[in-house]
Amino acid sequence: MKETPEAPPSSTNEEVDLSKRRTFSTLGKLGIAAGLAGKAPFVFAKQKTKLRILGTHVTLQEELRQQAMSDLGIELEFEPKGSAAVLQKASMNPGAFDLYEQWSNSIRVLWRSGSIQAIEKKRLNHWGEINSLTKTGKLTPQAKIGAGDAPHKILNVQGNGQLGPPSTDLISFMPYVHNVDSFGYNTNVIPKGVPYETESWGWLLDEKYHGKVGIVNAPTIGLFDLALAAQTRGLVSFKDIGSLTKKELDNLFQVLINMKKRGHFSGFWTSVPESVDFMATDRVVIESMFSPAVSALNGKNIPVTYAAPKEGYRGWHGVMCLSSATQGKQKDAAYDYMNWWLSGWPGAFIARQGYYISNPERSAKHLSQEEWDYWYQGKPAATELKGTDGKISVKKGEIRTGGSYTKRFSNVAVWNSVMETYDYSLQKWYEFISA
Repeated sequence: MKETPEAPPSSTNEEVDLSKRRTFSTLGKLGIAAGLAGKAPFVFAKQKTKLRILGTHVTLQEELRQQAMSDLGIELEFEPKGSAAVLQKASMNPGAFDLYEQWSNSIRVLWRSGSIQAIEKKRLNHWGEINSLTKTGKLTPQAKIGAGDAPHKILNVQGNGQLGPPSTDLISFMPYVHNVDSFGYNTNVIPKGVPYETESWGWLLDEKYHGKVGIVNAPTIGLFDLALAAQTRGLVSFKDIGSLTKKELDNLFQVLINMKKRGHFSGFWTSVPESVDFMATDRVVIESMFSPAVSALNGKNIPVTYAAPKEGYRGWHGVMCLSSATQGKQKDAAYDYMNWWLSGWPGAFIARQGYYISNPERSAKHLSQEEWDYWYQGKPAATELKGTDGKISVKKGEIRTGGSYTKRFSNVAVWNSVMETYDYSLQKWYEFISA
């Protein structure tokens, strides 16, 4: 049996299809529901609420869009872009989206710009099931919280309008998908390392891989990959890697710009498909990676291992944010969609690409025992497992790099973060990219 508490039975239609039921109830009171019953498909097709969702390819996938539209009876318009592009658009134009899906490092920017509004906990059906990672920063008392913006530090909206750890009734984002990130490497070229012992962020700056290194082109993400790598190799040192000073940024980027001018980096990717292409075409042999890219490459029989660095992971937490411009029926539908994400099926779907959900017990019953054991418990795969693309991404006997959910999140070195020196770090990042 799955090693998880008994979860209450879920009924997606009962939990999230509220707007349609309200409509039928109203029609019934008017005595015309029966007359419209035969015409319902036409009537509701004309009256479907449309939600515009801005985010990245990580969660804005067609399978999820189709399933949500079917379950909720609404129209969803997905607009996936690179992480820097979606953050820029959302912070400048809240009227361009209803919901925003990205990572916790976007919260400070969006909140300060006034682009998002507070979310009411009482309208989230499964808030009580959300685990302690979001609420306290760690899954176990012994776990390391990690430097930077651990999710609990930026979740709750305080009475003065600021974000902080004390729990309140209002939150800046709905917690849902999350993971720990590192780098992927092609074991046809780079000998397979030992998780937590020999695999190291320092490999990204190793001269052995000169000209064959890819980095994610996102200032609040790639910056920490490279900071961890440079610190590990003794090229720079930081007092607090989650809050770099201007002087520390100057020192870091002096090293990185010199390496870039010598041709150490092959490219900077902006989306998961692009990172897959970098590795699949042998443009790189090692690069910053997100879990879905590793699954996709393994599905293509390209032997890419997702490292468990001895220095610790870079952690991230998915955030679903409500635009400050979203009101009325769109706002109601947005809450329905947020509740849908925590209803079980979506969490099981994204588990197959290596991601976790904030209330995993509800998704457990939508996974096979073999899937649950591999993705969450860190046990050897009892059989071949398929990814979200339907291709075999895990071979029988394989163990997930880094082990179980709890072990991986007990080893976070730093979280994706927006530092006090954010504006200056952007300037330095673009100098680096264009050097």
